[in-house]
Amino acid sequence: MQITANFDSGNIRVIKAESADDIQLEIKHDNQSEFYQWFHFKLHNNDRCQHTLKITNAGQSAYVQGWDDYQAMASYDRHTWFRVPTEFDGQNLTITVTPECDAMYFAYFVPYSYERHQDLIHQAQMHPECQLDVLGQTLDGRDMSLLRVGEPAEGKMHVWVTARQHPGETMAEWFMEGFIDRLLDEDDGVARSLLNKAVFYLVPNMNPDGSVRGHLRTNAAGVNLNREWLEPSMESSPEVYLVTEKMHQVGVDMHLDIHGDEALPVNFVAGCEGIPSYDARHKALEDKFKQILLAITPEFQDTRGYDKDEPGQANLTVGSNWVGETFKCLAYTVEMPFKDNDLLPDPVVGWNDNRSALLGRDFLTAIYHVIDDLR
Repeated sequence: MQITANFDSGNIRVIKAESADDIQLEIKHDNQSEFYQWFHFKLHNNDRCQHTLKITNAGQSAYVQGWDDYQAMASYDRHTWFRVPTEFDGQNLTITVTPECDAMYFAYFVPYSYERHQDLIHQAQMHPECQLDVLGQTLDGRDMSLLRVGEPAEGKMHVWVTARQHPGETMAEWFMEGFIDRLLDEDDGVARSLLNKAVFYLVPNMNPDGSVRGHLRTNAAGVNLNREWLEPSMESSPEVYLVTEKMHQVGVDMHLDIHGDEALPVNFVAGCEGIPSYDARHKALEDKFKQILLAITPEFQDTRGYDKDEPGQANLTVGSNWVGETFKCLAYTVEMPFKDNDLLPDPVVGWNDNRSALLGRDFLTAIYHVIDDLR
């Protein structure tokens, strides 16, 4: 028997693996951080008997409530992922499975590899209206890549979409893949109309270092990027520093920051109600955007989500709050589940990569319906 996480985004530590019915594992912490929850590993065993894999430190992970009603994801070919029986007893997360092939992968959510990220941005640059820019480098020396889609012209809107500040929230980059695929579709009327009116600035992966390292929430230095927007630095959070620098150069009329939520089994958005400049116009834009999403996709809802900040009490170190306040624009944090969408449950796959990508495509329609109201 072999258990390994020695690959892109891999994360697990083997405590004991002497027999299939007693495999004990631990999730590793993010580097220089107390955060941990993301796991991704391979089990190789030619014995097709039932295996019991127990993650023994789940009870002290970053979001313990995330394990309630959670089912781990598994794959034989690393392309098709499905849910497997999983139980949480308050301390141990136990996966019980009888492999049908010699090797089987397990992950907290469908992984989005750095190689796939490279394919995404370099295939996108082939489109005549897409330019691939490198804003700078991360602490581990990886590119901070920005896709600019649309030809800049006077009067055009500037729409920003950033994703995966928290690297373990891989559904965010699956969302971006669907979003970008539709935006670059020359036969799609929504996309063509939007590109006549706006330039899109897209950062599919805000945290490439954490993604490769197998982190849940932080970059190479153990920094939570979504608490760095007020005072980012090249020393600890170059990813945010470089993006905010570019935002100041070109401007922002709308910003979506794409995430995943460990606990809530629904899709929702979090607005800027608590920023100092929030007013009736801002509220009207937020309300219209949500109403459009409710009308176009049954995957979205607006009854469950985060508590709204009191007036003037927003945390301006958070990306969407900082952008909403700095540029006085529509800015939302978009959250998707790690579990399933309670509105449309699927016991085989739960919420997954394909559903995330389809939601990304739907968001383009919502942007189409508010683009003329942004200024």
